[in-house]
Amino acid sequence: MRILTLAWEFPPRIVGGIARHVSELYPELVGLGHDIHLLTIEFGQAPRFEIVDGIKVHRVAVHPSHQFFQWVTSMNETMEAHGSKLLQEDGPFDLIHAHDWLVGDAAIALKHTFKLPLVSTIHATEFGRHNGLHTPTHHYIGSKEAQLAAESWRLIVCSQYMRQEVQYALHATHDKIDVVYNGIRPEKKPQRQEFDYWQFRRRFAADYERIVYYVGRMTYEKGIQVLIRAAPQILWETGGTAKFVIIGSGSTDPLKQLAWELGIWEKCYFTGFMPDDDLNKFQTIADCAVFPSLYEPFGIVALESFAARVPVVVSDTGGLPEVVHHTRTGIVTATNNVDSLAWGILEVLRNPGYAKWLIDNAYADLDRRFNWAKLAHQTEVIYQRVLEERQETEW
Repeated sequence: MRILTLAWEFPPRIVGGIARHVSELYPELVGLGHDIHLLTIEFGQAPRFEIVDGIKVHRVAVHPSHQFFQWVTSMNETMEAHGSKLLQEDGPFDLIHAHDWLVGDAAIALKHTFKLPLVSTIHATEFGRHNGLHTPTHHYIGSKEAQLAAESWRLIVCSQYMRQEVQYALHATHDKIDVVYNGIRPEKKPQRQEFDYWQFRRRFAADYERIVYYVGRMTYEKGIQVLIRAAPQILWETGGTAKFVIIGSGSTDPLKQLAWELGIWEKCYFTGFMPDDDLNKFQTIADCAVFPSLYEPFGIVALESFAARVPVVVSDTGGLPEVVHHTRTGIVTATNNVDSLAWGILEVLRNPGYAKWLIDNAYADLDRRFNWAKLAHQTEVIYQRVLEERQETEW
């Protein structure tokens, strides 16, 4: 099977979860015998064309613009032009797979020009991110997402929660949507003996301090402000032995101001962006990972903490309760509830034996439910269904 997939981010360009998803799913599909061509955009010194883990990666130049939607338009025009050339000169292909609305215009145009079925993965919705559509920008993006959903032969989402959201927000029918979880490669995480554990740890905390961390985007929907508001209670209950490490780039000034106002500035460390190598090491020195999101379609960061053998505390929003089974593979707390979040973190910090039990269960769950090879098989079944239906359909 030959597949043309479109994604606006792919390593070394990593903006959110799509890059990791695409870069880890498709090598498994290559291993199943499929020919995967990926259209993405130029980044840094990355080659215009290269083969990465069997994926044939085509990076296209996009005219820079300070206006986001102009940039998206330019990207889609370039992707459509390059995709057309590829499909004409290197065809035939069997189907097109688009990842989110940003590449939707190009994917839809190629679908109609070459009469190829379109599969789309919806990683999140504008409706979900903002708890509704409130501005012209929200409505525009929502309309693009709905158009992509309508034009797609089948839709893939990462959780049962997202299946319901896509039905409601994008007016897609239940039987058109397939759920395929995100996955992870736990073998990528380094073991403690591969670096100086204590020297690295002392960059972030004193030896007596227990490290509680968040990693991700610095946006309101991630609920970092809830973690900071829970910190004073946790510090009181632990005798001041906790240290809160906030990892990620973005606007942290309001969060820093909040920590200052609460009198816990010296117990908070805002690291900014952390390279993958350091992040992998950091996750092995931490005592508790916290993801207090207000909206979260899936929560791949929880899987990364599973793989690093860090106990996880999450909120009960979106797909997180599907990923983290409460009191079995982690602690699930009430969304946007400071007291509940503090309780969950204290459960981990106070009970090292229980935390170890959660870690062991979570790590075992990675192979059962979040193994990329198994998820690739599920994706392959979807592709095969689409091709069989396409053969029986007049275009």
